[in-house]
Amino acid sequence: MRRFHPAWAVAAVTFVALLGAAGFRATPSVMLQPLHDEFGWSLGTISAAVSVNLLLYGLTAPFAAALMARFGIRRVAMAALLLVSAGSGLTLWMTQSWQLVLCWGVLVGLGTGSLALGFVATITGRWFVKHRGLVTGVLTAAGATGNLIFLPVLSRIVESDGWRTAALTVSIAALLVVPLLGWRLRDHPADLNVPALGATEIEAPVKPAGGAAGNALRALRDAARTRPFWLLAGGFAICGATTNGLVGTHFIPAAHDHGMPQTTAATLLALVGVFDVVGTIASGWLTDRVDSRILLGAYYALRGLSLLVLPSLFAATAHPSMLIFILFYGLDWVATVPPTVALCREYFGAAGPIVFGWVFASHQFGAAAAATSAGLVRDRFGDYTVAWYVAGGLAILGAVLSLMLYAGKRLPLLEQSVQGATSRA
Repeated sequence: MRRFHPAWAVAAVTFVALLGAAGFRATPSVMLQPLHDEFGWSLGTISAAVSVNLLLYGLTAPFAAALMARFGIRRVAMAALLLVSAGSGLTLWMTQSWQLVLCWGVLVGLGTGSLALGFVATITGRWFVKHRGLVTGVLTAAGATGNLIFLPVLSRIVESDGWRTAALTVSIAALLVVPLLGWRLRDHPADLNVPALGATEIEAPVKPAGGAAGNALRALRDAARTRPFWLLAGGFAICGATTNGLVGTHFIPAAHDHGMPQTTAATLLALVGVFDVVGTIASGWLTDRVDSRILLGAYYALRGLSLLVLPSLFAATAHPSMLIFILFYGLDWVATVPPTVALCREYFGAAGPIVFGWVFASHQFGAAAAATSAGLVRDRFGDYTVAWYVAGGLAILGAVLSLMLYAGKRLPLLEQSVQGATSRA
Protein backbone atom coordinates (compact mmCIF):
# COMPACT_ATOMS: atom_id res chain seq x y z
CA MET A 1 0.00 0.00 0.00
CA ARG A 2 1.29 3.45 -0.88
CA ARG A 3 2.08 5.69 2.04
CA PHE A 4 1.53 8.76 -0.12
CA HIS A 5 -1.49 8.56 -2.38
CA PRO A 6 -0.97 10.33 -5.75
CA ALA A 7 -4.33 12.06 -5.26
CA TRP A 8 -2.56 14.49 -2.94
CA ALA A 9 -0.06 15.44 -5.68
CA VAL A 10 -2.96 15.99 -8.09
CA ALA A 11 -4.70 18.17 -5.49
CA ALA A 12 -1.49 20.15 -4.92
CA VAL A 13 -0.93 21.06 -8.59
CA THR A 14 -4.66 21.78 -8.94
CA PHE A 15 -4.35 24.21 -6.02
CA VAL A 16 -1.47 25.98 -7.78
CA ALA A 17 -3.47 26.27 -11.02
CA LEU A 18 -6.53 27.61 -9.18
CA LEU A 19 -4.35 30.01 -7.20
CA GLY A 20 -2.98 31.44 -10.40
CA ALA A 21 -6.35 31.56 -12.16
CA ALA A 22 -7.81 33.65 -9.33
CA GLY A 23 -4.94 36.10 -9.55
CA PHE A 24 -5.14 36.29 -13.33
CA ARG A 25 -8.87 37.10 -13.14
CA ALA A 26 -8.21 39.87 -10.62
CA THR A 27 -5.63 41.66 -12.76
CA PRO A 28 -8.03 43.98 -14.71
CA SER A 29 -9.12 45.65 -11.45
CA VAL A 30 -5.65 47.14 -11.00
CA MET A 31 -5.39 48.13 -14.69
CA LEU A 32 -8.58 50.16 -15.12
CA GLN A 33 -7.12 53.58 -14.33
CA PRO A 34 -3.75 53.06 -16.09
CA LEU A 35 -5.53 51.99 -19.29
CA HIS A 36 -7.85 54.98 -19.03
CA ASP A 37 -4.90 57.33 -18.55
CA GLU A 38 -2.90 55.93 -21.50
CA PHE A 39 -5.57 55.31 -24.13
CA GLY A 40 -8.30 57.71 -23.02
CA TRP A 41 -10.90 54.94 -23.06
CA SER A 42 -13.84 55.49 -20.74
CA LEU A 43 -14.04 53.35 -17.62
CA GLY A 44 -17.33 52.01 -18.99
CA THR A 45 -15.57 50.81 -22.14
CA ILE A 46 -12.77 49.20 -20.16
CA SER A 47 -15.27 47.66 -17.75
CA ALA A 48 -16.98 46.01 -20.72
CA ALA A 49 -13.95 43.73 -21.01
CA VAL A 50 -14.31 42.83 -17.33
CA SER A 51 -18.02 42.13 -17.84
CA VAL A 52 -17.32 39.79 -20.76
CA ASN A 53 -14.68 38.10 -18.61
CA LEU A 54 -17.14 37.54 -15.76
CA LEU A 55 -19.86 36.27 -18.09
CA LEU A 56 -17.58 33.78 -19.82
CA TYR A 57 -16.08 32.77 -16.49
CA GLY A 58 -19.50 31.48 -15.50
CA LEU A 59 -20.69 30.10 -18.84
CA THR A 60 -17.46 28.26 -19.65
CA ALA A 61 -17.55 26.05 -16.54
CA PRO A 62 -20.07 23.40 -17.70
CA PHE A 63 -18.51 23.12 -21.16
CA ALA A 64 -15.02 22.86 -19.65
CA ALA A 65 -16.22 20.07 -17.36
CA ALA A 66 -17.65 18.26 -20.40
CA LEU A 67 -14.37 18.76 -22.27
CA MET A 68 -12.49 17.29 -19.31
CA ALA A 69 -14.75 14.24 -19.39
CA ARG A 70 -14.19 13.86 -23.15
CA PHE A 71 -10.52 14.77 -23.62
CA GLY A 72 -9.01 14.61 -20.15
CA ILE A 73 -8.41 17.02 -17.28
CA ARG A 74 -4.75 17.60 -18.03
CA ARG A 75 -5.20 18.63 -21.67
CA VAL A 76 -8.03 21.04 -20.94
CA ALA A 77 -6.29 22.63 -17.94
CA MET A 78 -3.04 23.12 -19.86
CA ALA A 79 -4.92 24.61 -22.83
CA ALA A 80 -6.75 26.95 -20.45
CA LEU A 81 -3.48 28.29 -19.05
CA LEU A 82 -2.17 28.83 -22.57
CA LEU A 83 -5.29 30.88 -23.33
CA VAL A 84 -4.70 33.00 -20.23
CA SER A 85 -1.05 33.52 -21.17
CA ALA A 86 -1.97 34.50 -24.73
CA GLY A 87 -4.77 36.81 -23.63
CA SER A 88 -2.58 38.65 -21.14
CA GLY A 89 0.50 38.77 -23.35
CA LEU A 90 -1.29 40.07 -26.44
CA THR A 91 -2.46 43.18 -24.57
CA LEU A 92 1.10 44.51 -24.84
CA TRP A 93 0.43 45.32 -28.51
CA MET A 94 -3.21 46.46 -28.35
CA THR A 95 -4.23 49.88 -29.65
CA GLN A 96 -8.05 49.61 -29.76
CA SER A 97 -10.58 48.94 -27.00
CA TRP A 98 -12.09 45.95 -28.85
CA GLN A 99 -8.70 44.27 -28.57
CA LEU A 100 -8.91 44.57 -24.77
CA VAL A 101 -12.34 42.92 -24.88
CA LEU A 102 -10.94 40.13 -27.04
CA CYS A 103 -7.82 39.57 -24.91
CA TRP A 104 -8.98 40.09 -21.33
CA GLY A 105 -12.66 39.47 -21.93
CA VAL A 106 -12.73 36.47 -24.26
CA LEU A 107 -9.35 34.72 -24.01
CA VAL A 108 -8.70 35.20 -20.30
CA GLY A 109 -12.41 34.67 -19.55
CA LEU A 110 -12.44 31.33 -21.37
CA GLY A 111 -9.14 30.29 -19.78
CA THR A 112 -10.01 31.14 -16.20
CA GLY A 113 -13.55 29.82 -16.64
CA SER A 114 -12.08 26.44 -17.56
CA LEU A 115 -10.20 26.52 -14.24
CA ALA A 116 -13.23 27.49 -12.17
CA LEU A 117 -15.22 25.46 -9.68
CA GLY A 118 -16.26 22.90 -12.31
CA PHE A 119 -12.57 21.97 -12.44
CA VAL A 120 -12.65 21.49 -8.65
CA ALA A 121 -15.73 19.28 -8.85
CA THR A 122 -14.13 17.12 -11.55
CA ILE A 123 -10.87 16.65 -9.63
CA THR A 124 -12.50 15.80 -6.30
CA GLY A 125 -15.10 13.55 -7.94
CA ARG A 126 -12.49 11.43 -9.69
CA TRP A 127 -9.64 11.35 -7.21
CA PHE A 128 -11.26 11.45 -3.76
CA VAL A 129 -13.82 9.40 -1.90
CA LYS A 130 -12.37 9.98 1.53
CA HIS A 131 -11.81 13.66 2.47
CA ARG A 132 -13.74 14.75 -0.65
CA GLY A 133 -15.51 17.63 1.09
CA LEU A 134 -12.36 18.85 2.81
CA VAL A 135 -10.36 18.86 -0.42
CA THR A 136 -13.21 20.69 -2.17
CA GLY A 137 -13.03 23.35 0.54
CA VAL A 138 -9.26 23.70 0.27
CA LEU A 139 -9.32 24.00 -3.52
CA THR A 140 -12.19 26.49 -3.39
CA ALA A 141 -10.19 28.56 -0.90
CA ALA A 142 -7.42 28.79 -3.48
CA GLY A 143 -9.53 31.44 -5.21
CA ALA A 144 -9.50 33.76 -2.22
CA THR A 145 -5.84 33.05 -1.56
CA GLY A 146 -4.96 33.90 -5.15
CA ASN A 147 -6.62 37.29 -4.84
CA LEU A 148 -4.82 37.99 -1.57
CA ILE A 149 -1.44 37.12 -3.07
CA PHE A 150 -1.72 38.60 -6.56
CA LEU A 151 -3.61 41.86 -6.05
CA PRO A 152 -1.04 43.58 -3.78
CA VAL A 153 1.84 42.32 -5.95
CA LEU A 154 0.26 43.39 -9.22
CA SER A 155 -0.74 46.75 -7.75
CA ARG A 156 2.88 47.45 -6.84
CA ILE A 157 4.07 46.35 -10.28
CA VAL A 158 1.55 48.67 -11.97
CA GLU A 159 2.60 51.59 -9.77
CA SER A 160 6.33 51.07 -10.23
CA ASP A 161 6.69 49.65 -13.75
CA GLY A 162 3.35 50.16 -15.50
CA TRP A 163 0.46 47.96 -16.57
CA ARG A 164 2.39 46.28 -19.40
CA THR A 165 4.84 44.77 -16.93
CA ALA A 166 1.92 43.48 -14.86
CA ALA A 167 0.31 41.93 -17.96
CA LEU A 168 3.60 40.33 -18.96
CA THR A 169 4.03 38.97 -15.42
CA VAL A 170 0.64 37.27 -15.62
CA SER A 171 1.44 35.84 -19.05
CA ILE A 172 4.74 34.35 -17.87
CA ALA A 173 3.24 33.05 -14.61
CA ALA A 174 0.51 31.20 -16.52
CA LEU A 175 3.09 29.64 -18.82
CA LEU A 176 5.19 28.47 -15.88
CA VAL A 177 2.28 26.47 -14.46
CA VAL A 178 1.74 24.53 -17.72
CA PRO A 179 4.72 22.14 -17.35
CA LEU A 180 3.81 21.59 -13.70
CA LEU A 181 0.39 20.31 -14.74
CA GLY A 182 1.96 18.19 -17.47
CA TRP A 183 4.27 16.64 -14.87
CA ARG A 184 1.86 15.85 -12.03
CA LEU A 185 -1.75 16.21 -13.12
CA ARG A 186 -3.40 12.97 -14.25
CA ASP A 187 -6.86 12.42 -15.66
CA HIS A 188 -7.90 9.42 -13.59
CA PRO A 189 -6.51 7.26 -10.74
CA ALA A 190 -6.60 4.27 -13.09
CA ASP A 191 -3.91 5.99 -15.16
CA LEU A 192 -1.55 5.26 -12.26
CA ASN A 193 -3.14 1.88 -11.49
CA VAL A 194 -4.51 3.03 -8.12
CA PRO A 195 -8.04 3.49 -6.75
CA ALA A 196 -9.32 6.92 -5.77
CA LEU A 197 -8.32 7.95 -2.27
CA GLY A 198 -10.66 6.09 0.08
CA ALA A 199 -11.90 3.66 -2.58
CA THR A 200 -11.09 -0.04 -2.52
CA GLU A 201 -11.25 -0.85 -6.23
CA ILE A 202 -9.70 0.65 -9.34
CA GLU A 203 -12.43 1.96 -11.61
CA ALA A 204 -11.71 2.04 -15.32
CA PRO A 205 -12.30 5.50 -16.81
CA VAL A 206 -15.40 5.78 -18.98
CA LYS A 207 -15.14 8.21 -21.87
CA PRO A 208 -18.51 9.70 -22.87
CA ALA A 209 -19.73 9.39 -26.41
CA GLY A 210 -20.62 12.45 -28.43
CA GLY A 211 -19.23 15.96 -28.44
CA ALA A 212 -18.38 17.90 -25.31
CA ALA A 213 -20.78 20.74 -26.13
CA GLY A 214 -23.59 18.26 -26.72
CA ASN A 215 -22.86 16.51 -23.43
CA ALA A 216 -22.88 19.82 -21.56
CA LEU A 217 -26.21 20.84 -23.08
CA ARG A 218 -27.64 17.35 -22.52
CA ALA A 219 -26.65 17.55 -18.86
CA LEU A 220 -28.48 20.89 -18.59
CA ARG A 221 -31.55 19.51 -20.36
CA ASP A 222 -31.76 16.44 -18.14
CA ALA A 223 -30.97 18.29 -14.92
CA ALA A 224 -33.48 21.04 -15.72
CA ARG A 225 -36.24 18.40 -15.60
CA THR A 226 -35.56 17.82 -11.91
CA ARG A 227 -36.64 19.85 -8.91
CA PRO A 228 -33.27 19.72 -7.09
CA PHE A 229 -31.49 21.41 -9.99
CA TRP A 230 -33.69 24.49 -9.78
CA LEU A 231 -33.43 24.60 -6.00
CA LEU A 232 -29.62 24.39 -6.18
CA ALA A 233 -29.36 26.87 -9.05
CA GLY A 234 -31.73 29.30 -7.33
CA GLY A 235 -29.79 29.10 -4.11
CA PHE A 236 -26.45 29.57 -5.86
CA ALA A 237 -27.77 32.55 -7.83
CA ILE A 238 -28.66 34.10 -4.48
CA CYS A 239 -25.18 33.19 -3.24
CA GLY A 240 -23.61 35.14 -6.11
CA ALA A 241 -25.96 38.07 -5.60
CA THR A 242 -25.19 38.37 -1.89
CA THR A 243 -21.39 37.98 -2.23
CA ASN A 244 -19.55 39.05 -5.40
CA GLY A 245 -22.46 41.01 -6.81
CA LEU A 246 -23.40 43.11 -3.79
CA VAL A 247 -20.74 43.03 -1.08
CA GLY A 248 -17.77 42.49 -3.36
CA THR A 249 -18.82 45.32 -5.68
CA HIS A 250 -20.58 47.85 -3.43
CA PHE A 251 -19.23 47.47 0.11
CA ILE A 252 -16.45 50.03 -0.39
CA PRO A 253 -18.66 52.81 -1.87
CA ALA A 254 -21.37 52.08 0.73
CA ALA A 255 -18.86 52.46 3.54
CA HIS A 256 -17.53 55.62 1.93
CA ASP A 257 -21.08 57.04 1.90
CA HIS A 258 -20.91 56.91 5.70
CA GLY A 259 -17.59 58.73 5.90
CA MET A 260 -15.22 55.75 6.02
CA PRO A 261 -12.00 56.23 4.02
CA GLN A 262 -11.81 53.99 0.96
CA THR A 263 -8.49 52.53 2.12
CA THR A 264 -10.11 51.43 5.40
CA ALA A 265 -13.10 49.93 3.60
CA ALA A 266 -10.78 48.12 1.16
CA THR A 267 -8.83 46.68 4.09
CA LEU A 268 -12.06 45.39 5.65
CA LEU A 269 -13.01 43.75 2.36
CA ALA A 270 -9.58 42.14 2.17
CA LEU A 271 -10.16 40.72 5.66
CA VAL A 272 -13.32 39.08 4.32
CA GLY A 273 -11.03 37.19 1.95
CA VAL A 274 -8.76 36.13 4.81
CA PHE A 275 -11.62 34.69 6.85
CA ASP A 276 -13.11 33.20 3.69
CA VAL A 277 -10.14 30.82 3.43
CA VAL A 278 -10.75 29.55 6.97
CA GLY A 279 -14.52 29.29 6.49
CA THR A 280 -14.35 27.43 3.19
CA ILE A 281 -11.90 24.82 4.47
CA ALA A 282 -14.02 24.36 7.60
CA SER A 283 -17.11 23.99 5.41
CA GLY A 284 -15.38 21.27 3.41
CA TRP A 285 -14.55 19.42 6.62
CA LEU A 286 -18.19 19.72 7.77
CA THR A 287 -19.46 18.53 4.38
CA ASP A 288 -17.78 15.19 5.02
CA ARG A 289 -19.71 14.86 8.28
CA VAL A 290 -23.03 16.78 8.13
CA ASP A 291 -25.91 16.63 5.63
CA SER A 292 -25.19 19.25 2.98
CA ARG A 293 -28.82 20.43 2.93
CA ILE A 294 -28.57 21.40 6.60
CA LEU A 295 -25.27 23.19 6.00
CA LEU A 296 -26.64 25.22 3.09
CA GLY A 297 -29.75 26.14 5.04
CA ALA A 298 -27.65 27.34 7.96
CA TYR A 299 -25.16 29.24 5.77
CA TYR A 300 -27.80 31.14 3.83
CA ALA A 301 -29.89 31.93 6.94
CA LEU A 302 -26.90 33.27 8.86
CA ARG A 303 -25.78 35.30 5.85
CA GLY A 304 -29.24 36.78 5.51
CA LEU A 305 -29.37 37.83 9.16
CA SER A 306 -25.93 39.42 8.93
CA LEU A 307 -26.93 41.45 5.85
CA LEU A 308 -30.08 42.68 7.57
CA VAL A 309 -27.92 44.01 10.41
CA LEU A 310 -25.21 45.54 8.18
CA PRO A 311 -26.92 48.91 7.40
CA SER A 312 -26.82 49.81 11.09
CA LEU A 313 -23.08 49.03 11.32
CA PHE A 314 -21.74 51.52 8.79
CA ALA A 315 -19.86 54.42 10.34
CA ALA A 316 -16.84 56.63 9.68
CA THR A 317 -14.58 54.23 11.58
CA ALA A 318 -14.22 50.45 11.73
CA HIS A 319 -15.77 49.93 15.17
CA PRO A 320 -15.84 46.50 16.88
CA SER A 321 -19.35 45.63 15.66
CA MET A 322 -18.29 46.06 12.05
CA LEU A 323 -15.20 43.92 12.66
CA ILE A 324 -17.42 41.18 14.08
CA PHE A 325 -19.56 41.37 10.91
CA ILE A 326 -16.42 41.09 8.74
CA LEU A 327 -15.27 38.01 10.68
CA PHE A 328 -18.68 36.35 10.59
CA TYR A 329 -19.46 37.23 6.97
CA GLY A 330 -16.00 36.25 5.77
CA LEU A 331 -16.33 32.78 7.27
CA ASP A 332 -19.60 32.38 5.33
CA TRP A 333 -18.45 33.96 2.02
CA VAL A 334 -18.11 30.85 -0.18
CA ALA A 335 -18.74 28.21 2.47
CA THR A 336 -21.70 27.23 0.27
CA VAL A 337 -19.45 25.71 -2.41
CA PRO A 338 -18.44 22.34 -0.83
CA PRO A 339 -22.01 21.29 0.09
CA THR A 340 -23.34 22.46 -3.28
CA VAL A 341 -20.71 20.40 -5.12
CA ALA A 342 -21.55 17.41 -2.89
CA LEU A 343 -25.28 17.70 -3.63
CA CYS A 344 -24.70 17.94 -7.38
CA ARG A 345 -22.71 14.74 -7.15
CA GLU A 346 -25.37 13.08 -4.97
CA TYR A 347 -28.29 13.99 -7.22
CA PHE A 348 -26.67 13.76 -10.66
CA GLY A 349 -23.93 11.15 -10.29
CA ALA A 350 -21.25 11.13 -12.97
CA ALA A 351 -22.85 14.20 -14.57
CA GLY A 352 -22.43 16.07 -11.28
CA PRO A 353 -19.38 18.17 -12.28
CA ILE A 354 -21.07 19.32 -15.50
CA VAL A 355 -24.35 20.07 -13.71
CA PHE A 356 -22.42 21.97 -11.06
CA GLY A 357 -20.90 24.01 -13.89
CA TRP A 358 -24.42 25.13 -14.84
CA VAL A 359 -25.27 25.80 -11.20
CA PHE A 360 -22.10 27.90 -11.00
CA ALA A 361 -23.21 29.82 -14.10
CA SER A 362 -26.35 30.79 -12.19
CA HIS A 363 -24.06 32.11 -9.44
CA GLN A 364 -22.41 34.48 -11.92
CA PHE A 365 -25.74 35.65 -13.35
CA GLY A 366 -26.96 36.36 -9.82
CA ALA A 367 -23.79 38.33 -9.12
CA ALA A 368 -24.16 40.38 -12.29
CA ALA A 369 -27.83 41.15 -11.58
CA ALA A 370 -27.10 42.25 -8.02
CA ALA A 371 -24.14 44.42 -9.04
CA THR A 372 -26.33 46.35 -11.48
CA SER A 373 -29.42 46.47 -9.26
CA ALA A 374 -27.55 47.77 -6.23
CA GLY A 375 -26.08 50.56 -8.35
CA LEU A 376 -29.56 51.52 -9.50
CA VAL A 377 -30.79 51.51 -5.88
CA ARG A 378 -27.94 53.85 -4.91
CA ASP A 379 -28.81 56.20 -7.79
CA ARG A 380 -32.52 56.17 -6.93
CA PHE A 381 -32.45 56.48 -3.13
CA GLY A 382 -29.06 58.00 -2.43
CA ASP A 383 -27.83 55.06 -0.33
CA TYR A 384 -27.67 51.27 -0.33
CA THR A 385 -30.02 50.52 2.56
CA VAL A 386 -32.77 48.96 0.43
CA ALA A 387 -30.18 46.80 -1.36
CA TRP A 388 -28.88 45.36 1.93
CA TYR A 389 -32.38 44.54 3.16
CA VAL A 390 -33.39 42.92 -0.13
CA ALA A 391 -30.18 40.87 -0.12
CA GLY A 392 -30.84 39.75 3.44
CA GLY A 393 -34.30 38.59 2.47
CA LEU A 394 -32.96 36.78 -0.59
CA ALA A 395 -30.39 34.94 1.51
CA ILE A 396 -33.12 33.74 3.86
CA LEU A 397 -35.04 32.59 0.78
CA GLY A 398 -31.89 30.68 -0.21
CA ALA A 399 -32.05 28.90 3.14
CA VAL A 400 -35.66 27.90 2.44
CA LEU A 401 -34.74 26.60 -1.04
CA SER A 402 -31.92 24.53 0.44
CA LEU A 403 -34.12 22.96 3.09
CA MET A 404 -36.75 22.19 0.42
CA LEU A 405 -34.21 19.77 -1.06
CA TYR A 406 -35.27 17.34 1.68
CA ALA A 407 -38.53 16.74 -0.20
CA GLY A 408 -36.59 15.04 -3.00
CA LYS A 409 -33.84 13.59 -0.87
CA ARG A 410 -34.68 9.95 -1.55
CA LEU A 411 -35.61 10.27 -5.21
CA PRO A 412 -33.27 8.49 -7.65
CA LEU A 413 -32.17 11.23 -10.01
CA LEU A 414 -30.28 11.27 -13.24
CA GLU A 415 -26.82 10.13 -13.96
CA GLN A 416 -27.58 10.34 -17.66
CA SER A 417 -25.64 13.08 -19.36
CA VAL A 418 -22.23 11.44 -19.17
CA GLN A 419 -22.96 7.81 -18.35
CA GLY A 420 -26.15 7.66 -20.40
CA ALA A 421 -24.43 8.86 -23.52
CA THR A 422 -21.82 6.14 -23.03
CA SER A 423 -24.34 3.33 -22.50
CA ARG A 424 -26.24 4.33 -25.64
CA ALA A 425 -23.08 4.29 -27.74
